[in-house]
Parts: sequence; structure tokens; C-alpha cells
Amino acid sequence: MTDQKHFDLGEAIAILSRGPATFSALLRDLPDNWVRSNEGTHDGKPTWNPHGIVGHLVYVERFDWMRRVRIVLDHGELRPFEPLDRFAMLKEFQDKSLDRLLHEFAQQRSENLAALEALNLQSKDLEKRGTHPAFGPVTLSQLLATWTTHDFTHLHQLSRVLAHQYREAVGPWSAYLGVLHCNGHSAA
Repeated sequence: MTDQKHFDLGEAIAILSRGPATFSALLRDLPDNWVRSNEGTHDGKPTWNPHGIVGHLVYVERFDWMRRVRIVLDHGELRPFEPLDRFAMLKEFQDKSLDRLLHEFAQQRSENLAALEALNLQSKDLEKRGTHPAFGPVTLSQLLATWTTHDFTHLHQLSRVLAHQYREAVGPWSAYLGVLHCNGHSAA
């Protein structure tokens, strides 16, 4: 059994490589009302729908993960990461079809993983530190573990959003369906 505090790059890559296919299997060819519906509002703001979730994944693949990896390796703590616009997908990808976004996610993830593997990172590299604008010093292994866990956060969110579409239709079985009672602690 793997030590849960220990980061393993090979395991992370194996998990990250499965992300696009997992999202595609859940979402491809669903009716538009399923991919454009959300859970209502949270703190007065609309929650994300599946289309927005995948748009967000495309955006962070393009503008976040590997950029931050390179900042850590090239500049260390001297150059802080640029803040990420977690809602950019609402403007940038609104007119793209979900199928197109799923394709872009798969393509961008594949390119990022190839670039990550080409770095041939060693244990000493994983200990290098960068500076997050909100958290301060972080290690490269923490960044890579976060990238890996980020997919699970959005799979959790996606399961809530999809299940929400039948929240009334399930009738009394709602009492046994925990996904319908989740407070959306990962709303974004």
C-alpha cells in the first residue's frame, strides 16, 4: 500500500492520463439540457454546469498546470505564479460545443503529459519550491498532486450536477442518495 502522504509521479501521470476519457464517457452525446443545466445558485451566483466544468478543465490545462511547473523549475520562489481566472471559461468557451471541449481537453492533456514526462523529473526536482499567490511557498510535488486531485474535484462536482437533474424524479429514494444531499463544498 502506498503511503498517502507520498507523491508518486508515475501514479499521478497514470491517473491524469485517464481524466479526459472519464469525462468523455460521462458526458459525450448527452442532450443539451443535461450539459447546460446546473444546481441553481450558491452564495447568490449560478453554479457550474457540465459544459462549464469541461471548459474550466480546458482552460487550466492550457494556462495553468505546465506554466506553473516551468515557473518552479526555472525561477523557484522568486517568481510567483500568476493568479488563475477560475471563471474564464464562462466567456472563452461559451459558444463551443461540449464535444469540441472534450476533444480539446484530451488533446491539451496529452500534450501536457508528454511535456511533463519529457522533463524527466527526479526526486530532487519534486522538492523544488514555487510561490502561490494565495498560499505562499509550495513544492513541485504539491503542485503535481493538486493537478491530479483537481480532476477528482470536478468529477465529484459533475456527479452532483448530473444527479441534480433527477433530484425530484427519484421521489422518496432521495433519502438514500447522498449525491443529492451534498452541500457543494467544491462548487467551483
